[in-house]
Amino acid sequence: MGNLGMMEILLIGVALLIFFGPSRLPDLGKSLGRSIQEFKKASRELTDSVKDDVAAPAEKK
Repeated sequence: MGNLGMMEILLIGVALLIFFGPSRLPDLGKSLGRSIQEFKKASRELTDSVKDDVAAPAEKK
């Protein structure tokens, strides 16, 4: 992502209010947070799996 200034963030917020309305914004925030959390969890598991696969042959020697 590039550098977002205060004006750009405000413009994005206004656009979200127009498209989704104030009642749906908390639900969108929660679902976005859950999605990011699941993505981080999956990437952490993948990284751990790759590290274990790489370390296993080195331990056999």
